[in-house]
Amino acid sequence: MNKIVAIVGRPNVGKSTLFNRLAKRNQAIVDSHSGVTRDRHYSVSDWNGKTFTIIDTGGYVRGGSDSYEKEIDNQVMIALEECDSVIFVVDVIDGINSSDLDIAKILHKTDKSIFLVVNKVDKNTMIKDSLEFYSLGFEKIYSVSAINGLGTGDFLDELVKNFDTDSELPNLETPSFAVVGRPNAGKSSFINSLIGEERNIVKDEPGTTRDSIYTRYNKFGFDFNLVDTAGIRKKSKIKNDLEFYSVVRSIKSIEKSDVSLLMIDATRSFDSQIKNIFWLAHRRNKGIVILVNKWDLVDKNNLSTKDFEKKIKEEIEPFVDVPIIFISTLKKQRIFKALELAIKVYDNRGRKIKTSKLNDDLLDIISKNPPPSTKGKYLKIKFCNQLPGYYPQFVFYCNLPKYIKEPYKRFIENKIRTIYDFEGVPITIYFRKK
Repeated sequence: MNKIVAIVGRPNVGKSTLFNRLAKRNQAIVDSHSGVTRDRHYSVSDWNGKTFTIIDTGGYVRGGSDSYEKEIDNQVMIALEECDSVIFVVDVIDGINSSDLDIAKILHKTDKSIFLVVNKVDKNTMIKDSLEFYSLGFEKIYSVSAINGLGTGDFLDELVKNFDTDSELPNLETPSFAVVGRPNAGKSSFINSLIGEERNIVKDEPGTTRDSIYTRYNKFGFDFNLVDTAGIRKKSKIKNDLEFYSVVRSIKSIEKSDVSLLMIDATRSFDSQIKNIFWLAHRRNKGIVILVNKWDLVDKNNLSTKDFEKKIKEEIEPFVDVPIIFISTLKKQRIFKALELAIKVYDNRGRKIKTSKLNDDLLDIISKNPPPSTKGKYLKIKFCNQLPGYYPQFVFYCNLPKYIKEPYKRFIENKIRTIYDFEGVPITIYFRKK
């Protein structure tokens, strides 16, 4: 399972800038004013063949009077509890202040791996200014510049040193399906309906089950493990904290699964939390099935399912080849159909196409629809094959791979999906020189 890394620190030390550098895209908002990051951001990063999940948290201010500050503080504590490693970011320009000391005291009480990163060291001449941070009591410090990348390579080498390398071998164990989604979407009720007993607690009272629950399901010809983020219960006073917690738990469940059953509440919109979970599963190359629960509570007309499905696909573009099924866990409507779809997506994820068939099917299409010329140079794709691995990866050999544009990659992917059945499964396509 991939490790989870939380980025913490007081406001305006450059946490979001570092997050964006690790995520390799500008996902988190960066501003010179403190306290910009209030919503949490999640992404997948990789370094030296090792992949891990990163969480950007808001600036920690102990005992802040502002309601947002209190909420952020709670969520930082949750992130610290759930992660495997912590990146503690401080500011070399401002030096040590009381908030840094407060955070250091908290981190010294944890058993997590702590990486003290002194940020804004934009020039080598500033490295000596970072030495004062040894007084925070950590064994080693890492002087970096998140804005220009100085020192980040050495830091990442240390961060991932003990992480597992991504496996390229297919998963031959019993399939695992993770039931993920927002609090109170019906995840635990779905599990209970399938197995025919109150295996997982479903209540609206305060409290949470700390660990994911594993259930072996081997009825009616099915045989797989269900991973449930059970016990996320309603706490009206800290609703946002619970939403954050549910995403963290979902991350862990996604990592342990082959297929993610993304459950959404039909009475609510397909919001940012759901999209976060969806794209995390996509970036980890997991199979995805979308379950629209509580469909029995929705006022319907003849176009309801089509309209709802259209809205979902608008939110998940361009990866729209995902099965969507409307269910009711309370009335046990179409819950076994959902399992059939999950098995189908699992089989799709492991599908292997013979090299000869792949070339026979695709090269003729490519010759009739070649990639457009770039700078007067004509691109020719000569050969293709599927790479070994636990999810579909295809490599196309051509004369000028660097000139292949994203629209043509999507064209190739759509043709692969049209010819072969990869519904619900992310596909990775590479172009290499031949």
